[in-house]
Amino acid sequence: MVNRAHLVILVLAYRLLASLSAEAQHAKESYVVYLGSPSGGDAEAVRASHLQMLSSIVVQSDEQERPWTLTQSYHHAFEGFAAELTEEEAAALSGHERVVSVFRDRALQLHTTRSWDFLDAESGLHAEHLGRRASGDVIIGVIDTGVWPEAPSFNDAGMRGVPARWRGVCMEGPDFKKSNCNKKLIGARYYGSEPGSAASASSNASLSGAAETAGSPRDTVGHGTHCASTAAGAAVAGAEYYGLARGTAKGGAPASRVATYKVCTLDGCSSSALLKAVDDALSDGVDVISISIAMSSAFASDLLSDPIALGAFHANQRGVLVVCSGGNDGPSPYTVVNSAPWILTVAASTIDRTFQSSVVLGNGNVIKGVAINFSNQSLSGEHYPLVTGAEAAGRHTPVSEASNCYPGSLDAHKVARKIVVCVGTNSMVSRRVKKQVAEGSGASGLVLIDDAQKDVPFNAGSFAFSQVGNDVGAQILGYMNSTKNPTAVILPTEDFKEFKPAPTVASFSARGPGGLTESVLKPDLMAPGVSIIAAAMPSTDKAEVPTGKKPSAFAIMSGTSMACPHVTGAGAFVKSAHPGWSPSMIRSALMTTATTTNNLGKPVASSTGAAATGHDMGAGEISPLRALSPGLVFDTTTKDYLNFLCYYGYKDKLVRKVSGDAGFACPPGAPSPDLIATSLNYPSISVPRLVSGKPVAVSRTAMNVGPSNATYELAVQAPPGLSVKVSPERLVFSRRWTTAAYKVTFATAAGVSKGYAYGAVTWSDGAHSVRTPFAVNVV
Repeated sequence: MVNRAHLVILVLAYRLLASLSAEAQHAKESYVVYLGSPSGGDAEAVRASHLQMLSSIVVQSDEQERPWTLTQSYHHAFEGFAAELTEEEAAALSGHERVVSVFRDRALQLHTTRSWDFLDAESGLHAEHLGRRASGDVIIGVIDTGVWPEAPSFNDAGMRGVPARWRGVCMEGPDFKKSNCNKKLIGARYYGSEPGSAASASSNASLSGAAETAGSPRDTVGHGTHCASTAAGAAVAGAEYYGLARGTAKGGAPASRVATYKVCTLDGCSSSALLKAVDDALSDGVDVISISIAMSSAFASDLLSDPIALGAFHANQRGVLVVCSGGNDGPSPYTVVNSAPWILTVAASTIDRTFQSSVVLGNGNVIKGVAINFSNQSLSGEHYPLVTGAEAAGRHTPVSEASNCYPGSLDAHKVARKIVVCVGTNSMVSRRVKKQVAEGSGASGLVLIDDAQKDVPFNAGSFAFSQVGNDVGAQILGYMNSTKNPTAVILPTEDFKEFKPAPTVASFSARGPGGLTESVLKPDLMAPGVSIIAAAMPSTDKAEVPTGKKPSAFAIMSGTSMACPHVTGAGAFVKSAHPGWSPSMIRSALMTTATTTNNLGKPVASSTGAAATGHDMGAGEISPLRALSPGLVFDTTTKDYLNFLCYYGYKDKLVRKVSGDAGFACPPGAPSPDLIATSLNYPSISVPRLVSGKPVAVSRTAMNVGPSNATYELAVQAPPGLSVKVSPERLVFSRRWTTAAYKVTFATAAGVSKGYAYGAVTWSDGAHSVRTPFAVNVV
């Protein structure tokens, strides 16, 4: 029997929870209300209709206070708005007949030279000859953290006037003037400073009484400047990072123009601001949009509640290619993000340059580690005693924690003026933290033994740091156990070119299958994303600036954020040579000409050493020069995407709102994930379910963009246990722009194994090789 005191406590707890729940329902936060295709009318009329919609739902509770706050209004390429609402009000709005979706204004994440020379070399073609086919007036919109306009990569020397079709603006701020824009950096906008911010700055800010946020298009993070210059930076001779990576830094489309849209700060990226930036960019007149931002793969949302997917859909409707990073949550499967079929999704790879920080042991052995450090240690100078983290454990500290260089785990007296050797058995403690622990304890250097992320050099600034793998680390530990007084030095970093093998899939690069649907193979492509040097804001992080040096005008960064603008630049390059091509034709050209072998002539490997699959690298590593002349392309139309929405599970009425096509009707058989795989005219194939005894036939239609009277012969790369038949086995094109359809039928064969199997269908006319990869899941 429950006594009276316990009963009172339970009642009070219930009342408290009920009160908190009620407060949560009435607390206001930012929501995005998406209405689909624009209804027409000028900006003021559209805003007025949004306010009227709000007033019909929101009940005023206090005559002295407005019950709503309108923070964004979208009206160029699509329609909608962002507003401060309670949970109840958001639910009420979602039932409005004009509304497609209502979702919280979530915080999105940033996915944070030699690379272009490497891509040109891997193509085997002559860049100078083919490059003449590409010329100047493509406009790239970079939606990111803004721009550092003084960076030499945005110099406009020798450029023609700004294209007359450009309708954008160069917004001013306390530290940014209109004069900061030029013929290279032709536009710059900024938006709300925080995710969910009630105020926003744009060309039509101060909506419904919301105060304009003090801000500027200037980059205060460095990420946006790096991405913009990677995509379209002017050639800058003598670029370097404190003596490393010397050479000419340039973007993939150095003749293209850049417009930046600042939606992110160190606090994150606002969904509502990103949607506004896409809407503005489409109105301004950009040709390609680059977005190195996404939601975490752990919180993948519905397509019609994903701001990047929504904006990209309407961009595609207007003929604008949208390129997005695939995320940094690899190497686990099902981590790729930005996986809608109308988005070009990019994975990250290494290039043929490595940053080597050697550890020279007291016995003369040289251990090759990886890192960026500018220490003053040398062979002719002092050699430092070696000590393991376990040996230097502080009092009452578990040895396992000290071995991992946990914060507070090392005894300063035991590590002072010594090189500490720590291991990386716990991924929760980052390399930066381990370095800070060792440096803060008075150590003279740190050797980290860890296989994780050893393909991505850590920047330790002036502190002596080197990372080695477990096998090599065993040699260091063996030496320490063989002598009473082990010593070593960690030499400053040197960079080595023509490193082999390259490329490989970066360890952090997110892997497929896609979380939204396995019926589309994602990622689409792979591009350099490890240790990329490009323009940056001068660093304010003293730990990264070598002692006695001024901040560099360039930075070395890694991430699919860096891979994305490589593909953006490549897409702009192809667009400039073929201005009439649709976004899907450009994507197809980049995918079907991608390379799947490394600079040793062997299959590209994953970070684990195993052969990379379509879920690791998509179609392969981009080859921009080859993409100028792909031979055939797969044109995925707006109708294909609308049918995809139907097959995915959306009703006719909702799809009509999204598309603006009042006469559209979903095809028979919808919804059906299987029909996505078989009928979406995509330059890759993904079959999410293949059952023994039930073959699956996939249709594709190729368009000839090469010479007339072309005949393409078939070659199939099929894995063991999978039967792959193609009909017809020859494609004949009498003229350019004509099409030919074919079917690929998959069936299980003897010796088949469960799970995904990978291969490719390739068409060749002797001059062009058109490769479409496939992934088939045998269940």
